[in-house]
Order: sequence, then C-alpha cells, then structure tokens
Amino acid sequence: METQEQTLPILDSEEIRALGALIEKSRATPEYYPMTINGLTAACNQKSSRKPVVTYDEATVVLILDRLKRKGLVATATGGGSRTVKYKHNLALVYPLTPDELAVLCLLFLRGPQTPGEINTNSGRLYEFDNLEEVQAVLEKLSSGETIFIKQLARQTGQKEMRFMHLFGTDELIEEYLQEPEPTKVSNDYETRLSTVEIELAELKEAFHKLMKELMG
Repeated sequence: METQEQTLPILDSEEIRALGALIEKSRATPEYYPMTINGLTAACNQKSSRKPVVTYDEATVVLILDRLKRKGLVATATGGGSRTVKYKHNLALVYPLTPDELAVLCLLFLRGPQTPGEINTNSGRLYEFDNLEEVQAVLEKLSSGETIFIKQLARQTGQKEMRFMHLFGTDELIEEYLQEPEPTKVSNDYETRLSTVEIELAELKEAFHKLMKELMG
C-alpha cells in the first residue's frame, strides 16, 4: 500500500530553497511579491534565516523555476503594467494549507529541521502564533490526516524538544536531515585542549615558583 508521504512531489534542495523563499516573501514583503528573477535570486542567497547559505546565480534560479512550474508548484504572474515576468508559489493552491501551516512548512524549507520552540521563535514575519501550544497543534495537523507533510525526528543528544522535518525532499535530502550532528566530538576535542592548557599552566606556575625561590635564595 502506498504511503501518504509518496503523494508529495519530490523536490531537490534547490527547488525547496526557491519555493521556501517565495512563500516567505509572499508573507514578509507582500509589496515585492510576486517576485522577479533578480529578487528571488537574492532571497535564495540570503545569509540570514537560511540553512545552508547558498550562492545561486540567476541562470540557476531560472532552471529551478522551470522545474517547479512543471511540477505545478510555481506560476508566472503578469499584468499590472509591468513587462517583467514575475513568479508566485502555488503550494497553498495545490494543497489546502492554512496560513499557519504554510508558515511552518516555509520555516522547515528554509532552515531545515526545527523544534516547536524554534518554530515559535522564528515564525514572527510569517505568522504570529499565540503560544507554543498553537505551534504543537499545527505540527499535529501537518503530521496526520490525508496528506502527511512533516515527520517528527528523534530527540538529539542534549536537546529537550523533538525536531520536525518536511517530507518534500529527495531520499538523499531526507537522509541528510535524519543524520544527527556530532557535537560530542567537538566537545571532546575542546575538553582535551583545555586539559592540555591546564597542565601546561600548572607546569609554568611550578617553574615560576621554583625560579623565584632560586632568585630569593
């Protein structure tokens, strides 16, 4: 039997970044939406609120948009006296997503897996959640029902909250999300260096006191 996750389009990391940027700007800066190629390129390459940071050129963004158009997730917008072709996302048309659900997916597209607390903190420009319980309710809706959009990940070492990831990615991208970072190694390296410094400092102090005794003697 086919799982609900397979009903979602499979997007690569470039498509997810462009789609997320379109969703974000439609909410955060509606006066500049729909977006031009130049504006969307800058939004994709934005250094804040992005993980990872990328450096797409306009030719790359054109190809990304073409792929998204063929998947029905992006459309061109014309009119308004402007001859410049602009683009808008169709995600909320393809799926019956409410503004709060769209905001959560947008954050997961642009920032990768997030905890409920992180979503609550980072969602301000997209949607104003009243509290953490409201975020939890939206996560519950997105992870159940006829179409499953997100999945809960195992709790990371040293982290109290569970993270959630979207299910629009390729198998490789989802596998990358599932891989837990290894802070322990960094911590161990730091502790080793600190221990070495402490030993060297103790030896220097001992040598200093010995030298002072010899000078005073």
